[in-house]
Parts: sequence; structure tokens; C-alpha cells
Amino acid sequence: MTEKNPNADVEAMTYEQARDELTKVLNQLEAGSVTLDQSMALWERGEVLAQKCEQWLAGARAKLDAVLKDKKD
Repeated sequence: MTEKNPNADVEAMTYEQARDELTKVLNQLEAGSVTLDQSMALWERGEVLAQKCEQWLAGARAKLDAVLKDKKD
């Protein structure tokens, strides 16, 4: 039996999509209206979303650094 990864969709998300989804996850967790199992799943999704956002930001930082370096040369 193979378990489907509930966070597999995150890989294809844009930065804005991941950021917006992360905001929704945080709002649900802060509301406290979910079960413990749901909270754990939301927490795991939030971690994956935050990592995706960081990847996007790191890529943007690298591109900006490259442009700035080229301008100095």
C-alpha cells in the first residue's frame, strides 16, 4: 500500500501561491479549531511551504547578487 504525499503539490507552486497557502495554514493553526491530527498535518504542510518560500527567496537573492556583481565589473 502506497501513501500519497499530501504536500506533493507544493513543489509546483509559485512563491506567491506557497506564501498565500502558508498564511492560510497559520490562520487555521492559530484559530485552534482543528483536531490534534489535523494540527500535525497542517504543521507539516506549513514546514514544507516555508521551505518552498525560502527556496524561492534564495534563488531571487542569488539572481540579484549576480546582477549586482555584473554591474560592479
